[in-house]
Amino acid sequence: MNTPWTLPPVKVGLIGAGPWARAMHARMLAAGPETELAAVWARRPEAARETAEPYGAAVAHSFEELIDRCEAVAFAVPPAVQADLAVRAAKAGRHLLLEKPLGPDVHAARMVADAVAEAGVVSQLVLTKRYHPVTREFLRKAAELEITGARSCYLHGAFLGGDFATAWRLEHGALLDLGPHLLDLLDTAVGPIAAVHATGDPRRWIELTCEHENGSVSQASLSGTVNLPRARTRIELFGPAEELVYDTGELDHEECWPVLRREFADAVRAGISTPIDAARGLRLQELMALAAPGQAG
Repeated sequence: MNTPWTLPPVKVGLIGAGPWARAMHARMLAAGPETELAAVWARRPEAARETAEPYGAAVAHSFEELIDRCEAVAFAVPPAVQADLAVRAAKAGRHLLLEKPLGPDVHAARMVADAVAEAGVVSQLVLTKRYHPVTREFLRKAAELEITGARSCYLHGAFLGGDFATAWRLEHGALLDLGPHLLDLLDTAVGPIAAVHATGDPRRWIELTCEHENGSVSQASLSGTVNLPRARTRIELFGPAEELVYDTGELDHEECWPVLRREFADAVRAGISTPIDAARGLRLQELMALAAPGQAG
């Protein structure tokens, strides 16, 4: 169990005021005690106000004002917007809590990772499932296995309509939105991925075959346009030992947020990023580009 937090809370400014900013970022950051939601800035001032007011946070009227009010910045905006503003925030010396994907393509993601490295700021990715205890136990067990092959999927119907059928998701499809989650887990659980081959349409259904450095082969099915009662994320690992299965169907994602918040605050106060950082985000962007060379940028 974590020790009680005794340091000053990390003052975080939030960029974005859409559904994900309201449902997760603002609520998580304001819950503390490790972090404080210092201010919110968004393209629409009224949306920023609606996001900030429940937590007593300030509404910033410009990017520069947000930077002045915080020591770290969280992003809940489309990938292209994040990539541009994250570089500016890093150059201003602010630590970064970043969404996936890091940017719309490898070039943009590399700009972010390079800016983070040059500024020496802390960065961390909101790869939600990575902060759940069940995921961490799965990865621990996977590290002890000899894996011959793996099957996996990340499927939901959010692109069919609703708050998360946003323009960038509809344009780029499941690879850019869901791919980082599944490729991250396969790259970690099975072993580093050396090659990725893709078939299908990212806007409907895309199938990935990954060749791993250790000789294992994994497959990943991705879609955001299938009618399911709830999102389905499942990984099956096969080898000489009994199969190991990871399934998020029964996971309570509320368990992720306190872990994410604490680890980000710990990293900021220590000045040392966790392994789930901007460099990791660049690695995942490079893997997606292997599947869709046009995303190399």
